[in-house]
Amino acid sequence: MRRKDKEIVGIDEKLEIIAKCKVCRLGLSENNHPYIVPLNYGFSYDDGRLTLYFHCALEGKKVDIIRKNNNACFEIDCDTQLIDGEIPCCYGYEFKSVIGFGKVVFLDAVDEKIAGLNYLMKQQTGNDVKYDFNEDELSRVLVFKMSVDEFKGKQKVIRKDVS
Repeated sequence: MRRKDKEIVGIDEKLEIIAKCKVCRLGLSENNHPYIVPLNYGFSYDDGRLTLYFHCALEGKKVDIIRKNNNACFEIDCDTQLIDGEIPCCYGYEFKSVIGFGKVVFLDAVDEKIAGLNYLMKQQTGNDVKYDFNEDELSRVLVFKMSVDEFKGKQKVIRKDVS
């Protein structure tokens, strides 16, 4: 990372951002053309490994792209706020973000799909409840995960002096 002063090094800080945000932008590539799609997500962090979980319709552009090329990147950001400036070049934005790379795979096993959907529900609702999904519900949705190989955090925070 070029701006080491903005890098978030601690894993707990990066996971805090991932836990706080609600939308993940998934970056895919089709024939050397980028394709970015915003998605709700869930996540797990086990044994030093970050996994993101998503769901979608059974067919569509993103599904077609993933089936051809499962390499992906992601970006998550939150805590954004305008920084006023005296002149246009002095304006900016506060933010906290996490960006990473990995591979996407579709989940076929019923228990894996249910686990993925439960991670997603926990992230979106804030409730750590184990939901049941029946066979019909599971048959109408694709659940996929991104096994993250590496991820980095970055922030720009203007600290205000409190006197």
